[in-house]
Amino acid sequence: MVTSVEEWEPKTRLGRLVVDGQITSMDEVIASGLPLKEPQIVDVLLPDLEDEVLDINMVQRMTDSGRRVKFRTTVVVGDRNGFVGVGLGKDTQVGPAIRKGIIDAKLNIFKVKRGCGSWECGCGNPHSVPFRAYGESGSVKVTLYPAPKGLGLVAGEVAKKVLELAGIRDVWTFTKGNTRTTMNFARATFEALKATMYTKVR
Repeated sequence: MVTSVEEWEPKTRLGRLVVDGQITSMDEVIASGLPLKEPQIVDVLLPDLEDEVLDINMVQRMTDSGRRVKFRTTVVVGDRNGFVGVGLGKDTQVGPAIRKGIIDAKLNIFKVKRGCGSWECGCGNPHSVPFRAYGESGSVKVTLYPAPKGLGLVAGEVAKKVLELAGIRDVWTFTKGNTRTTMNFARATFEALKATMYTKVR
C-alpha cells in the first residue's frame, strides 16, 4: 500500500495529475471522468480505507495436465464515509487472491449518495439512502429503502458489511434470488448503492 506520492511513480494521466497536486480528492477523481487504473491513487487520496474479505471459494478445473485448483475471493473496501468498492480476486494461493481482490475493489470504488429519505425521520443527516435504490447481479436483486435513524441495517450479513463500509447506518433491504452466492449478493448491493448517484432528483 502506498501512503504518499513520493513512494509511487504513476503510469497514467490521472496518476500524474494526483502526483502534481492538480487532483487532491476522490470526488475530483470521479468528476474528472478519467479511468481509474492505479490502486495507488486510492491509497493516497483515501488513507483511512478499510477492507474486508466477504468470501473465499476453492475453484477446481480439469485440464489435460490434470486438476487445477484456484482460490476466488470477494472483497469489499470502504472508508465508512461514502466511498465503497467491491472486487474479485483469483489465484492459486489465498494470500495473493485476497490482494488481487483488494486491488480490484479499489479500482471499482464509487461515491455513494447518502441522505435521510425516510418520512418517519426527516432529520436531514446522511445516515441512510435518500430514496429507494435498486441493483442486481446474476440472480440476486437488492432494493434499498430509506429508514429512520436508530433502526440499524436490516439486511443479510454480506449486504450489511458492504453498507457499513459505505457509511450507511440505517436502511431497509428487500432481496430476491440466490443470496447464498456471496459474490452476486455483494455486487447487487453495490449496484444499488451506485444507483443513488445515477438517479435524477427533481
